[in-house]
Amino acid sequence: MDLKLPVVLFDELSETVIRSSGLLDMASGEITRVDYEDYDIGTQGLPAEQEDYEFTSGMLSNGDRDVEFRVEVNVVAGTYSVTPSELLELKGRAARLFASVPPKGVSAVGRKPH
Repeated sequence: MDLKLPVVLFDELSETVIRSSGLLDMASGEITRVDYEDYDIGTQGLPAEQEDYEFTSGMLSNGDRDVEFRVEVNVVAGTYSVTPSELLELKGRAARLFASVPPKGVSAVGRKPH
């Protein structure tokens, strides 16, 4: 099964948070198609390369419910991923997140009906 879910990533620096979005492959744990908001990776490099970098986290969302998880960054390869043990736990948490009924007035994709 090829299941890729949209995720939001947060690269935490000592005074700043760099937000990006990507696709999490639930089979491999790889995060691809990372698109940064207000950050130029071409001129500034990977956020994890910054001197004041602290950690990276990710978030899956369904309506107003979220699941947060730890993200590993491979600075040499310039990639994001989730460790196998974290991915296993995340699969269970994501299944519960997406199996739950969205709050009243919110559709399955998280938008209020018109």
